[in-house]
Amino acid sequence: MKSIDYREMGSRIRKQRELLGYTREQVAEKLDVSTKFCSDIELGVRGVSIQTLAKLTDILNLSADYILFGECIHGNSAELETLFLFGRKCPEKHLENLITIVSTFIDSVSE
Repeated sequence: MKSIDYREMGSRIRKQRELLGYTREQVAEKLDVSTKFCSDIELGVRGVSIQTLAKLTDILNLSADYILFGECIHGNSAELETLFLFGRKCPEKHLENLITIVSTFIDSVSE
């Protein structure tokens, strides 16, 4: 059975929060918890309930497996997983625009 390293879990949460540009206060507000509790999660002092974990997956665009164990979908990096999850959240009528944006970006950095 897999075990949860709360310090590592908190580190993954903090890294993604910072990557997305959220303050700890913003995430705490979205989770409906105190900033201190959010800090304790990031420091690995406290764990999270299933309900809080579900909210974190939505807020941070990460899978529960990655938050809990550091394992990404299909072995991808966390950043690539975030991109996939953003794509899954994109309304279908805008998917073509998203593909064009990503393709244009990749073409511009490949040259």
